[in-house]
Amino acid sequence: MPARTWVPPGPYDLHRTLCVLQRGPGDPAFAVRGGAVWRACRTPQGPGTLRVAARPADGSVEAEAWGPGADWLLAGLPDLLGESDDPTALTARHRLVHEARRRHPGVRLARTGLVLESLIPSVLEQKVTSDEAYRAWRLLLQRHGEPAPGPWERLRVMPDPRGWALIPSWEWHRAGVDAKRSSAILRAVRAARRMEEAAQMDLADATRRLTAIPGIGPWTAAETLQRTLGAPDAITVGDLHLPKIIGYALTGRRGTTDEEMLELLAPYEGQRHRAARLILLSGHTPPRRAPRFPVGNIARL
Repeated sequence: MPARTWVPPGPYDLHRTLCVLQRGPGDPAFAVRGGAVWRACRTPQGPGTLRVAARPADGSVEAEAWGPGADWLLAGLPDLLGESDDPTALTARHRLVHEARRRHPGVRLARTGLVLESLIPSVLEQKVTSDEAYRAWRLLLQRHGEPAPGPWERLRVMPDPRGWALIPSWEWHRAGVDAKRSSAILRAVRAARRMEEAAQMDLADATRRLTAIPGIGPWTAAETLQRTLGAPDAITVGDLHLPKIIGYALTGRRGTTDEEMLELLAPYEGQRHRAARLILLSGHTPPRRAPRFPVGNIARL
C-alpha cells in the first residue's frame, strides 16, 4: 500500500476542494469517512482507491492508495488537491466575492486528469433533476461497476469503456436513463482514447474535443472540464439554476439569463468558474417561489 504526504502552499480546505467530485449522497465512488475523503476511480493503469486526510498538527495532507492505479493516483495527488491552481489569480470585483474568498481561503480547484470519470455523470445530469441523475449513477455503478481495491468494500469503480458499451438497453432504462443520454455516453466511450486526450489540452481545445461528440454540448463539457482540468474559466452555460443564483447574489434581481450572467462575470474573464464557485459558497440564493420539480422515473414506463 503506497502512501504520500503533501504540504499545501497556503490555507487549505480538503473537503470543499474535493466535494465537487462527489455525485450526490450515496455516490459509490466517493465518500467521507472518519474525516478522510475516499475516492475510487479507473486510472490509465487500472482501478484504484485513494484515501486522503488532513493532518491539522502540521498542516499537511496524507494519502494512501490501493490497486493497480495506486501509483498513478499518488503521482497526481498534488494536482488533485489543487497545487497547480492559483486562487490569487482572481481579483474580487464585488464585495460578496471578496467576502466569500475571505471566509473560504482554502478552497482550490481540483484537477483529476481523468475525462470519462467526470463526463459520464455529467451526461447523466443533462435535462433531469440532480436526484434522478445521482440515482442513475448510483445504480449503474452498483450493477455494472466493480469492487474498489482496498479495505472499504462499499466503494465501486466505474466500468471501463468496454463495460459501459456492454450495458444492455433495459439496464439504462431501469436506471432511469433515456436513450438520448445513454447514446451520448456510448458514443463517448467508443472514443475513450480521444476523450482522455482532452486532459492534456487547454480549455478551448478540450472543449472542442468533447463537443465533437453528438450529445455533448457546452454545458456538459464545462461541467466535465471544471473537474478534469481544474479549469478556472470553465463557466457553465445553459444551467437551469446558476444564472439565477449569480444574478440574485450580485444584483438582487431575479430571472437572470445566461447572457446577463456572462455580462456580470465579464470582470472575472479567465476566472469565471472560480468566481461562480465563490458566489455559490456565499449562500446568497434567491428564495424559492415554486415547488421543486418532481423526480421522474422512466423505469416505471
